[in-house]
Amino acid sequence: MMSLNNKKILLGISGGIAAYKSPELVRQLIKEGASVQVAMTDAATQFVTPTTLQAVSGQPVFISQWDTRISNGMPHIELTRDVDAILIAPASADFMAKLSLGLANDLLSTLCLARGHDSNGVITPCPLLIVPAMNRQMWENIATQRSVERLLKDKIAILGPASGDQACGEVGMGRMLEPTEICEALIAFFQPKRLLGKKVLITAGPTYEAIDPVRGLTNRSSGKMGFAIARAAVEAGAQVQLISGPVHLDTPLAFLGNIQRTNVTSAQEMHDAVLTHHDSDVFFSVAAVADWRVSSMADQKIKKQSTTDIPHFDLVQNPDILLAFSSASKNKPSFCVGFAAETENTIEYGKKKLISKNTSLIIANHGPSTFGEDINEVTLIDANNELTLGPADKLVLAREIIREVSKRLPT
Repeated sequence: MMSLNNKKILLGISGGIAAYKSPELVRQLIKEGASVQVAMTDAATQFVTPTTLQAVSGQPVFISQWDTRISNGMPHIELTRDVDAILIAPASADFMAKLSLGLANDLLSTLCLARGHDSNGVITPCPLLIVPAMNRQMWENIATQRSVERLLKDKIAILGPASGDQACGEVGMGRMLEPTEICEALIAFFQPKRLLGKKVLITAGPTYEAIDPVRGLTNRSSGKMGFAIARAAVEAGAQVQLISGPVHLDTPLAFLGNIQRTNVTSAQEMHDAVLTHHDSDVFFSVAAVADWRVSSMADQKIKKQSTTDIPHFDLVQNPDILLAFSSASKNKPSFCVGFAAETENTIEYGKKKLISKNTSLIIANHGPSTFGEDINEVTLIDANNELTLGPADKLVLAREIIREVSKRLPT
């Protein structure tokens, strides 16, 4: 899966120690299918060489606005005319200040002013994204923050910075995002904003119902499908609330700030957390929730007394989270999407769940075939139609599911 396939990216590198990460960023972008043209400031060459960047990008590197390799002598014009985006990483405090004021005294700052697509003689600005990297005091300085305000007002996307260890030995805001994060942010930038302004609630993973302090009832759900939908929803412009059972997965696109995660363990905890977000526009009930729990958890580990002394447990039913949410949101009807992981009669049981759970859409699949896997195949079931998607990577499926849900949302 190459999420930047056929995209042309102009990577600008300004002077800063974080420039040592640029070759890895180029490699990541190319791995996702992009072609990368590099332009650098003179200061950037003190931290990473043009030869290195030419080797990893497979393209000549441009530094001077007087470069004679461009036949018309105007590299600041020609380098931007056919690119899909300009990405500045790292963007130093100095470069951000120049950009915010419209100053242009080198190739990189000049091409940012001249950037544009040429479509039948009509020039339209191409997107510009910058990734700040600097000492924390430089980032917090009021002058830098004025630059940030001006850049945002000019609709220039700012990715980061992050907080962490810095080359100067200090710790704080100003650290450049990692190459993988920058690549993911660029992928997200290009995704259609089908859910822009929408509040999306997602449950993911299994629940765990304790029997005693060391044992419990659970299932094989890895959370991968729910987390893929969370990422796809963030990419689509939504504000996402992710409520996750116990899984070993990082919060997707957390550095963009459009996703909040709540970790829970039991079905009751998940139920309670879900109902605090009853104002959501869309609810994806992806989690594989345990239907039952023991009526009373033992305070201590239940010891095996003999081979014939087998403990018996009284089970009680857990709350139905999807039904509870669809009933609780009557004042503001939400679009509810339920998941049905079945072992047989997938379509038949999915149709029954569509009615019994009072949902807008059911996404049914064969559970044992997909738990813990990266590939899935699903069938979308609504009141009128069935649509099978996949088999495909779960993130690819998640983006297709977001597209299908966006079509069904009330205007």
